[in-house]
Amino acid sequence: MSVVLSPLAALGRNTLAGLAVLGRICSFAVTAFSHILRPPYYPREVMHALLQIGWLSLPVVGLTAIFTGGALALQIYAGGARFNAEAVVPQIVAIGMVRELGPVLVGLMIAARVTSSIAAEIATMKVTEQIDALVTLSTHPMKYLVAPRVLSALLTVPLLVGVGDIIGILGGYTVAVQKLDFNAATYLQNTVDFLEMRDIASSLVKGAAFGVIAAVMGCYFGMHSGRGAMGVGRATKGSVQAAAILILAANFVLTGVFFSV
Repeated sequence: MSVVLSPLAALGRNTLAGLAVLGRICSFAVTAFSHILRPPYYPREVMHALLQIGWLSLPVVGLTAIFTGGALALQIYAGGARFNAEAVVPQIVAIGMVRELGPVLVGLMIAARVTSSIAAEIATMKVTEQIDALVTLSTHPMKYLVAPRVLSALLTVPLLVGVGDIIGILGGYTVAVQKLDFNAATYLQNTVDFLEMRDIASSLVKGAAFGVIAAVMGCYFGMHSGRGAMGVGRATKGSVQAAAILILAANFVLTGVFFSV
């Protein structure tokens, strides 16, 4: 009997442990937002986080989006040619980039670049006892380290998603016009006519949600890292893994909310 129940018991323990971690992360996120709304504020830290998360992420976001848009145009054209439906390239590139690929790819790039950086930075501060020094100086670590990063991600990632959507559509446009012999004016007109406000709104909302997830995961794993270099490495790796999984899960949920039939 124990042979049969042991795997079930292990599954139950792992499930409960996972739910406990999820609960702690949600509590951490709520605490972070409460510190965003209450003084004192640290505008210098916010501006620094805006620069690191937003401006310095533009190159990787732009390159990812333009190559994705171009590849998407080629794939749609090749697939549409089997059914004599090559003309749908502008519409599908636009909806694919704005609804799904733009937000998700930007979110994953932010998880790779920003979440890992935040986790490593805060974990290193914990290992070197700089967080303890903040407490000694009567500065709340959540307010000084976490709140500015979460606020900056909430504000900047939707803008990055918007920029990524535009650049991705531009990449598809360039490939379609230069390589696939589409008319430039007709391509742009089809793109504008096909997109709806709901598509754009869903893209920006996803960007805000993904930005919060990326920042919270980096801060949470950094604040709860183990000691030593190994602890910093585990915190960085765990933060990126958790952020990527939660971004994909949140994308599924938000897609169902916006586009459920």
